[in-house]
Amino acid sequence: MALTHANPMTRWRLALLCLSLWLGACSTTPVTRDGPAQTPVFPADRVLDPGVVYESDRIWDPFEGFNRRVYQFNYYFDRYLFLPGVNLYRRVTPRPLQKGVHNFFLNLSDVTTLFNSVLQLDLKKTLDTSTRLLVNSTVGLLGFIDLASDVPRKEEDFGQTLGYWGLGPGPYLVLPVLGPSSLRDAGGYSVDWSARWLAWQQSVDLELYQSWTRDTLWAIDQRAHIAFRYCETGSPFEYELVRTLYSTKRKLDIKR
Repeated sequence: MALTHANPMTRWRLALLCLSLWLGACSTTPVTRDGPAQTPVFPADRVLDPGVVYESDRIWDPFEGFNRRVYQFNYYFDRYLFLPGVNLYRRVTPRPLQKGVHNFFLNLSDVTTLFNSVLQLDLKKTLDTSTRLLVNSTVGLLGFIDLASDVPRKEEDFGQTLGYWGLGPGPYLVLPVLGPSSLRDAGGYSVDWSARWLAWQQSVDLELYQSWTRDTLWAIDQRAHIAFRYCETGSPFEYELVRTLYSTKRKLDIKR
């Protein structure tokens, strides 16, 4: 199946409309009492852009059997372990502290954005990210306070950098816990994680249990800001739908 802007048939327009409604339900973070929801990962204006091509049949998925089993594992892990931990964190942690923790981890992620902006030779992103890191890491108390909120924030990873320089995504992968990915993006994730780890080791000396606590809290914070729930899309083709959306999103990430 391939949907392009060149096909005006009514059924494809209807399919895109349904797709956009699903996105609004699964990709927008919940509205919290202390502020509006964040921008959806797949806003309708990006998904319905006439220049965007959806090519689910052309996505290379040679490990589909393995991927589906991992997808099922992720469902059980998410429902019975991850989400209960997230809900407990939300109940016992004051909202101002949750906000500060989230800002702190966003600031830490800016390290990899800076690294990849340099590799992509993007001067504007490099300057913006450098400014955010400098301000938030100092007067912003290591990022707990986002004092550089007026400076545009971008998210760049090594998978995007590889794609920017022409490397294709390779086969589609579903990673345990982490979810949809590709061979390129999975390798890029390991590079980004290593860069963050090195940056952290140079600035703070932590015991092993402290490092585990930090990484666990980081995972919980990230999951708390993702509204997607496995097997709640109402679609019998959720696996294919998520695969298509992820692959399309990554193409858009690389182009922007």
